[in-house]
Amino acid sequence: MATLVAEFPLVQPHLCDSQIPPVVYLSGVLMFVAGLAVVRAHNLWSRNWTVLVTMTGWFLLVLGLVRMFAASQYHQVAAGTRSTVFMLLEGVLLLVALIITYQGYRREPKQHA
Repeated sequence: MATLVAEFPLVQPHLCDSQIPPVVYLSGVLMFVAGLAVVRAHNLWSRNWTVLVTMTGWFLLVLGLVRMFAASQYHQVAAGTRSTVFMLLEGVLLLVALIITYQGYRREPKQHA
């Protein structure tokens, strides 16, 4: 959630404008490693909220690969994209992050035996 909020266009409106391909590549490596760690530790496809964790891991893995192997093209596309698109995407990702965080830290009701 901290990364999403830090990258939110209202917080740093020109963050994507100044990214150079090496920075895009580096962030892709970090996303790939994080996604790989999540997928290796939590590759569960069940019909509850935990599937969001698995989907987030796969999303990070694929986006990391795209940013690593197409850093220049990714930079060009990101520079030409309107900030409202980024705000919408970041908002959806923030909502998913809030759901995962809430579900991960909430207390389960104690069951009486």
